[in-house]
Amino acid sequence: MTIKGIDVSSFQPEKYRTDGFAFVFIKITEGTTYTNPKWVAQRKTARDAGMVTGFYHFARAGSFEAQVDFFLSNIKLAEGDILALDWEDHRVSNSFKDNWIKRVQRRAPGHKTVLYCNRDFWLHRDSTSFAGDGLWIAEYNGSPGRPGIQHPWMFHQYTDHPIDTNVGNFKDKVALRAWSSHRQLAQFD
Repeated sequence: MTIKGIDVSSFQPEKYRTDGFAFVFIKITEGTTYTNPKWVAQRKTARDAGMVTGFYHFARAGSFEAQVDFFLSNIKLAEGDILALDWEDHRVSNSFKDNWIKRVQRRAPGHKTVLYCNRDFWLHRDSTSFAGDGLWIAEYNGSPGRPGIQHPWMFHQYTDHPIDTNVGNFKDKVALRAWSSHRQLAQFD
């Protein structure tokens, strides 16, 4: 059994459709200079709907330390918020990815930290299979929950039409909320 969620950025409205979705990932920052101007309102939309909320940073080449600090300085975290690194820039190394995740885990120890990347990055650019607390894999294959990888995954982004839509590898929203709040270990289906 899986649950559905979405991810949003400045390309989506501040108030978006939440019916039928258990979770949302919201883009907060990119590199060290860009902040999504809609993220606060997008977070309010999610929280008003009772969704489990995650926030992501789009990595750019440069200092992973500066990007972690920039990302975390822009968020006032609440219990159960999930943090994610969006790794899709070819100039960002595997080492950057690993170090960014580890630094966020040290700086925000009460929060799960996951890696977002597409199947090609995971299979051909990743050299450590390190995804922090879980892998959020993108593979637009028309098969929600079957991303075509052997590694355990937490979230699968399977389409971008009409919005980036994901499934979570959790029995239900209660199980996702328990995992994100560190109340229990996730059980893979």
